[in-house]
Amino acid sequence: MKRFKPRTIRLIGRLHAWLWRLTRGRFVDAVGVAPFLLLTTMGRKTGRLRTTPVLYLEDGRDLVVVASFGGNDMHPAWYLNLKQYSEAEVVIRGERQPVTSREITSEEKKLIWPRLVKSYPQFDIYQQRTSRQIPLMRLTAKIESAN
Repeated sequence: MKRFKPRTIRLIGRLHAWLWRLTRGRFVDAVGVAPFLLLTTMGRKTGRLRTTPVLYLEDGRDLVVVASFGGNDMHPAWYLNLKQYSEAEVVIRGERQPVTSREITSEEKKLIWPRLVKSYPQFDIYQQRTSRQIPLMRLTAKIESAN
């Protein structure tokens, strides 16, 4: 199977996010692809907010997102942004939620990866395409203080 170039993946992501916003998720959800959320991170170089659609897995109250970038040898920008600034925002099923992130350990990944592949088998193909270990990020809802 052909590997898309990073520029193409970013363009598809923007189109996907635009389509989700236009239809409020109805079209994308109807397609039956693995669930995805809109992830907004702070750009590590520009300081500007960046939003991208990302497939996710629910793990208890947390969400796990996969920095696969279609199996390319470079990390996606959103992952690098989260490494720099751990705070972000997600939109899932129309609900906005501030989150904090941390990279999942290799021990945790051994337990979570099979569930991700069951949800979206393409992840195994992406891992075979690249020499890097595809990182997973855990997103935890921020508790708003009552002050």
